[in-house]
Amino acid sequence: MNKLKLGIPKGSLENATIELFAKSGWRIDVHHRSYFPDVDDPELECSICRAQEMSRYVDQGVLDAGITGRDWIMENESDVVAVADLIYSKVSKRPARWVLAVPADSPYRRPEDLEGKKISTELVNYTRRYFRERGINVQVEFSWGATEAKVVSGLADAIVEVTETGSTIRAHGLVIIEELMQSNPQLICNKTAWEDPWKRAKIDQIAMLLQGALRAHRLVGLKMNALTSKSAAVVELLPSLNAPTVSPLYDKNWCSIETIVEETVVRDLIPRLKAAGAEGIVEYSLNKVL
Repeated sequence: MNKLKLGIPKGSLENATIELFAKSGWRIDVHHRSYFPDVDDPELECSICRAQEMSRYVDQGVLDAGITGRDWIMENESDVVAVADLIYSKVSKRPARWVLAVPADSPYRRPEDLEGKKISTELVNYTRRYFRERGINVQVEFSWGATEAKVVSGLADAIVEVTETGSTIRAHGLVIIEELMQSNPQLICNKTAWEDPWKRAKIDQIAMLLQGALRAHRLVGLKMNALTSKSAAVVELLPSLNAPTVSPLYDKNWCSIETIVEETVVRDLIPRLKAAGAEGIVEYSLNKVL
């Protein structure tokens, strides 16, 4: 039987990735102290590895495909195929940003001001390339964590760190003076797997269903009944992906109306629908929108 070797990122993305696969139709069961989870698809073979290393394993062919951040692909200079963007942050639904930050009371306000200075970061290779391409001579050191504290304690003059909102950086008395790149999770594969017809079809299937599950995030379905004479007033209130579905009921004086809306509008929308004549309103969650 054909199998696709798929990498699941360990760490901060692990639970969100497994939840996303569950909504997409795959159940992945991770066993304690095991890096090889079970999956309810005989055509998949899953392995767990750190997102920082994922693109290397995919590039080398140890894995056919995997999920990792665009930042680590660029850090490792991996020659892989980026199949699909998967933005599934629970915080902001925005890409993460790698930024250059310095103490708020320092004289540094541009990258050029850091000539000859020390920078601490986990993203060492990319940071070195960034400054080298701009002709700025800096010393870049690897940080094992607590990177913001390196500046506060005087171990570095600046940091390159990942953030979404910038709140942690500000909390440490730092200011952002430059954005180096934006990053989000991506489904990637190696070129050999992409050129294999069976593996490419399987990867396309995974990409389509994962993106469908992401599209359904924070969307809900609404269905309701209304007198046909009042249906136009009800439909006029309804946003939808295309247009609401309106179907006649057995009693020709009534119709059924169904649509998909942003979850955040429901609290204000339902009272207006009731006032316009909608009855029997049902809200339901969605797993995928394709």
